[in-house]
Amino acid sequence: MSQQSEAYDPIEESSMTLMEHLIELRTRLIWVVSALVIGTLVAMIFVNPLLQFIVRPLSKLGAETMAIGPTDTITIFFKVSFTIGAVIAMPVIVYQLIAFMSPGLYPHEKRLLILTLPGVMFLFFLGAAFAYFMLLPVAVSFLQNFLGDVIRQDWTIDRYVGFVTRIVFWIGVAFETPLVIAFMARAGLVSGPQLLRVWRQAIVIIAVVAAAITPTVDPINMSIVMGPLIILYFGSVGLAYILYRERVPRDFSQESFIPDEYKNEESDEKSDEEQE
Repeated sequence: MSQQSEAYDPIEESSMTLMEHLIELRTRLIWVVSALVIGTLVAMIFVNPLLQFIVRPLSKLGAETMAIGPTDTITIFFKVSFTIGAVIAMPVIVYQLIAFMSPGLYPHEKRLLILTLPGVMFLFFLGAAFAYFMLLPVAVSFLQNFLGDVIRQDWTIDRYVGFVTRIVFWIGVAFETPLVIAFMARAGLVSGPQLLRVWRQAIVIIAVVAAAITPTVDPINMSIVMGPLIILYFGSVGLAYILYRERVPRDFSQESFIPDEYKNEESDEKSDEEQE
């Protein structure tokens, strides 16, 4: 890698050539892949207690998962290791994404993105904890007992793990809503009044999202998902009222990539407008 790419700091600089973008993308991908590999290797050490933790909502009902194929246990070992490894590597992944995006942002937007990094992790884990401790026990109990007097419920480990990870992941992502809206409001992209005017449409969208996330067809589980999402939305509206700042148009006459003759023409136009 060249000395120029090593000295480049994407958080501080704002202009990059196409080749610098490609070099930067390669560097960020190397960091992401390395973090995933290290996180997966660490997770492999704790696969057994992690699996016990994942199946606990089902074990409390006296049920057990089973493997019906000769390689199912090996597949689950690597699937759980990679999933937990991705969670461990998430701070690095989020930071690398922010660092790659930062050259196209204003300086205050770059600082704001860096400051939101701890909030991203906190809200994701808060949503994941809500999904595991509040939603999963109700959903698993309902599904395990649905037609239980007619049909014997024997769940395979691969489907159960996929079922749990899907719910926990998407609930964790949904809990990021306040942070996303707060950043957009601070950047001047949305405002509190704009969000409040479309609250009815937001409720409909939340209902659709809750129906997609909810693993069951009963209204109880859907309500358990919808309630926090609605609270998060209106909390985001409040944050937008507090943090909104009108977006200032960019002054391209100060940019280094604009030819001097165009800068002079733009400054003359501004002075004419001020005289008028």
